[in-house]
Amino acid sequence: MKSICLYFQVHQPYRLQTYRFFDIGINHDYYDEFANSSIMQRVAQKCYLPMNRLLLDLIKEYGSAFKVSFSISGMALEQFESCAPDALKSFQELAKTGNVEFLAETYAHSLSALSDKEEFMRQVKMHAQKVEELFGQKPTTFRNTELIYSDDIGATVAGMGFDVMLTEGAKHVLGWRSPNMMYTNAINPNLKLLLKNFRLSDDIAFRFSN
Repeated sequence: MKSICLYFQVHQPYRLQTYRFFDIGINHDYYDEFANSSIMQRVAQKCYLPMNRLLLDLIKEYGSAFKVSFSISGMALEQFESCAPDALKSFQELAKTGNVEFLAETYAHSLSALSDKEEFMRQVKMHAQKVEELFGQKPTTFRNTELIYSDDIGATVAGMGFDVMLTEGAKHVLGWRSPNMMYTNAINPNLKLLLKNFRLSDDIAFRFSN
């Protein structure tokens, strides 16, 4: 039987409130706190909580035969803490099973890897610390924003102590090669690369979601 690696991405951006010209220098409240709170609570009730209950039931039923991983941005974790503590607790319950891995990523779900190496490393370290604080796990696998990858980025990630990195199984890059195989970074072969099977992922997300 073939193994399927399931990972789920969780991100919630901060919503900005309407900011007019005449607010400049007077109003310094840039975020729409009502929208942030209400959206997070609604999504938690409709998505995160029922999904995590399902995953927990599957883990109890199948034991070590069923494992998943989560990549949760630092911004989402902050909003879980402030707006949806029940959802955060449900992720922590999954962490306690030992069947769920929490990945590292950029704290702000940013594109810093493309422009500022120091800022990229700062955000990754900040996120890894947050994951360890909330879930008791030190991440060993890294997922960059939108699965962006280059050999240079991979070498930086390997230099930060990560063993594995996820990236896109882009057909125009792979050519005849399969996204279902494990690859390595060309600069530092110690970094293993797991590729997303975009066809299977799209099937699950868009075609079989009902």
